[in-house]
Amino acid sequence: MAAGAKYDIRPIAPSEIRRIEAGILNYSSDIMLDNNPYEVGLGWTVDEDKKSDYLGKASLARIKEEGVKRKLVGIEVEGSPLGAWIPDYWDVHSDGRKVGHVTSLTYSPRLEKNIGYALLGIDHAKIGTRLRVSTTKGTRGASVVKKPFVDPKKDIPKS
Repeated sequence: MAAGAKYDIRPIAPSEIRRIEAGILNYSSDIMLDNNPYEVGLGWTVDEDKKSDYLGKASLARIKEEGVKRKLVGIEVEGSPLGAWIPDYWDVHSDGRKVGHVTSLTYSPRLEKNIGYALLGIDHAKIGTRLRVSTTKGTRGASVVKKPFVDPKKDIPKS
């Protein structure tokens, strides 16, 4: 690892770019213990009609009824490549205040842009919302976008 330090080369998951392009989430970066399935787009995994009781059933029913307060969204971050992997949860801002954080981000050579996920307050999670991301290379503009970035048939989106 020291040999690659001069060029910012370090070991990462070999499929990190493809994972993010495909909309695949990673436990410990995109999904944590304090997330619920609805806010990370996994509500389809909850059996809402299950008759038997289970831990969290009442809480999940309440969240479903009230709606989520935050949401994991796709983002595109403007500017030059930010690298293949980010080690920190960069802050996301709107109108000068923090509204969430980046959970994963990579530069996609296929799409020629920085793409990733951010966990945002629900008021800022709508597709097209403009944001600012505090990166290690300065603050950059960003937008909430549809995920996956590359469709399930593996076709590259037409620009």
